[in-house]
Amino acid sequence: MINIFAIANQKGGVGKTCTTVNLAASLGEMGRKVLVVDMDPQGNSSSSFGVNKNEAENTIYEVMLEECTLGEAIVKDVAKNVSLVPANVNLGAVEIEMAGKEKANLTLRKELDFVKDEYDYIFIDCPPAISLMTVNSLAAAGGVIVPVQCEYLALEGLGQVIETINLVRSRMNPTLDLTGILFTMYDSRTVLSNDVVDSVKNTVKYHTFESKIPRNVRLSEAPSFEVPITVYDPKCSGAEAYRKLAEELDEMMNKQ
Repeated sequence: MINIFAIANQKGGVGKTCTTVNLAASLGEMGRKVLVVDMDPQGNSSSSFGVNKNEAENTIYEVMLEECTLGEAIVKDVAKNVSLVPANVNLGAVEIEMAGKEKANLTLRKELDFVKDEYDYIFIDCPPAISLMTVNSLAAAGGVIVPVQCEYLALEGLGQVIETINLVRSRMNPTLDLTGILFTMYDSRTVLSNDVVDSVKNTVKYHTFESKIPRNVRLSEAPSFEVPITVYDPKCSGAEAYRKLAEELDEMMNKQ
């Protein structure tokens, strides 16, 4: 079973971190053992789980520079059955520090090989850019989940991430698969949301998740309280949507 997923889209503000955090928490709630790897220098996944990223002794930055192992950087029990490898602003300097390093694109994959069998799911929160961190994430993953915001220009970001996936597949990870496209900030009452869904489905022939993440104020509020939506407001529409997504992904994986 593929159990390592990159949550990726080069377009910012589409719900990558929100999906990483809340999908992980929902699967943890189901009893699955989950690891989240924060590969974004903003460290928003880390903050959303209540981890003080600036005081963490070991982060993904130290892992990438081989100053510690990935196992040594794991913060356990940030949510039920969920562990985390945190990130902070130091990660932004990694590309300069790793310049010229042999097989720099495969550092994360090498480290995850040591721990991947301990988890049912591993989610990598990618930065909103084509960078060394994004390429490392895609090289390490078996599948990619692409959040797409239900607004204009959605196809622009989707096209870019598909090109990147194809490039990584051809150069360093031949088994990489686009697992599914996830529609976020969806409002069934608007023509725009439904037009975006139809446009994506008609333009790209990749799997789209049946679960759609609604535009929901409680989802936006949860990170400021440093907990997943399943803890902050477990009965809101956003929490229910991520639970449905977790069930859908789990069923897909169990069929493989």
